[in-house]
Amino acid sequence: MESIACNRSEDSSTIFYLMGIPSLPKPLFLPVFFVFVLLYLLILAGNTLILVAVVAEPSLHKPMYFFLVNLSALDILFTTTTIPKMLSLLLFGDRFLSFPTCFLQMYLFHSFSCSEAFILVVMAYDRYVAICRPLHYPVHMTPWTNAALAAGAWITALLLPIPAVVQTSHMAFDNIAHIYHCFCDHLAVVQASCSDTTPQTFLGFCIAMVVSFLPLLLVLISYAHILAAVLCISSREGRSKAFSTCSSHLLVVGTYYSSIAIAYVAYRADLPLDFHIMGNVVYAILTPVLNPLIYTLRNKDVKAAITKIACPQDSKMAGKH
Repeated sequence: MESIACNRSEDSSTIFYLMGIPSLPKPLFLPVFFVFVLLYLLILAGNTLILVAVVAEPSLHKPMYFFLVNLSALDILFTTTTIPKMLSLLLFGDRFLSFPTCFLQMYLFHSFSCSEAFILVVMAYDRYVAICRPLHYPVHMTPWTNAALAAGAWITALLLPIPAVVQTSHMAFDNIAHIYHCFCDHLAVVQASCSDTTPQTFLGFCIAMVVSFLPLLLVLISYAHILAAVLCISSREGRSKAFSTCSSHLLVVGTYYSSIAIAYVAYRADLPLDFHIMGNVVYAILTPVLNPLIYTLRNKDVKAAITKIACPQDSKMAGKH
C-alpha cells in the first residue's frame, strides 16, 4: 500500500507545501511580514557595512577582521537561503517548493550554519595565538594560514550535510508533502516523508551534535588557555586590554549558542508545534541580526572605520584635532 500512497523522490514529482506557523492568524501575516523585512534589512545593511569597512580601511587588514569578513558574508548567505521564501509565504501565500529547490535550501541552510560554527572556532584560535603566543603571532597567523583556516571551515561545512541531504532525498514522499515549517529544515522534511523516519532523524541528530558541541568544546578550550594567560598579566590595564580584544567574539559565541539552545529546547520540550518552528526561526535570524551590532558597538576599530566611511568630513576634522 505504501508504494501506491507514496512517490519515490527520485522522480522529482514531489511538491513540498510549507505550512508556515500553523496557528498564526491571517490578520497577523502582514505585521509579521514587516517584522521579518525589518530584520532582514538590518542583517543585510549591518553585515554589508562591516564588509565594506574592513575592505576599505587598511588598519583593519588583520587576521581577526579577515575572519570577521567571513562571518559577515556567512550571515548574509545564511539568512538569504530562508528569509526571502518566508517573506513570500507571508505576503503572497507562496507555500510551494519544488523537490530540487527544497533540498537545495536544506543543504545551504545547514552548510552555512556549520560554516558559522567553524569560523567562530577559527576566530577563537586567532585570539588564543594573539594573547597566549603574542611573539609568534606574525609567524603563525600569516595571510596564507588565515586563508587556509577559513577555506578549511567553509569546505568542511559544505561537505558535512551531504550524507543527510542525499539520504533524505531517497525517502518516499506523497505527491504533495506537507512540511510543518517556514522553510525546508532537515528534520521537518524527514517528518514529511512516509518512509521510516528513525534512521534519518538519528543521523541528523548526530550531525547536529557534532557541529554544535565539538566547535563549542574547541572554543571553550581556547578561552580556558586565554583566561589562564590573562590572569598571569601583572598590570590591570594589560588584563583589561586583553579581555577587550575577546569581548566581541565572546558575545557572538554566546548569541550563537543561545539561539541553538532555544531551538533545541523548543524541539525537545513538550510544547506545541508552533514553538518548535519559532525556535528554529529564532536560530536562523537572531545571530545574523546581533553580530553587526556587537562588532559595531563594542569594537572601537570597526566603529571608527564605519564612522570614517559614513562621515568622512567629521573623520578628517577629528584627525586634525
